Amino acid sequence: MAKSELYKDGIALRSELLGESFVEGMNQTTYDDNPIMQEFRDVVAETVFGSLWKRPGLDLKTRTLVCVITDATMGRDPELRLHIRMARRQGWTEEELTEVLLHMSGYVGVPLIREALMSASEVFKEMSDEKV
Repeated sequence: MAKSELYKDGIALRSELLGESFVEGMNQTTYDDNPIMQEFRDVVAETVFGSLWKRPGLDLKTRTLVCVITDATMGRDPELRLHIRMARRQGWTEEELTEVLLHMSGYVGVPLIREALMSASEVFKEMSDEKV
C-alpha cells in the first residue's frame, strides 16, 4: 500500500523532533519486530505528526511544551520522556522545562511533578551523554 503525503511528512517530522539516531533506535527496539507497533507508528505518523503537528497556529516549540505539560499532568512517563527530548531539540532549556514543571506542582500535585522531574533529569543526562 502506498504511503500518503501526510504519512511521509509525519515520518520526517518525527525524525526532526526526536533526532534520526534516536528514531532509528526506537524503531529497532519498539517497532521493527512487532507488526502491531509498526501499525501504531504508521497511524501516529500520519494522523498526529503528519496532520496535527503540521497545523498552522502554533510553532513546533510551543507544541512540544504543550505535550510536556499534558504528559506530566497525566503521569504519562514514557511519552513525557519523548516530549522532553523533543522540547529540548526545539530550543527549550533544561532550566525552562524544570521551571515549567516546578510551577505545575502547585496545580497538579507534588507527587506527579516529582516523577516528571525525575524523568526530566534522566532525559537531560541522556541527551548530554549523547553529545559526547
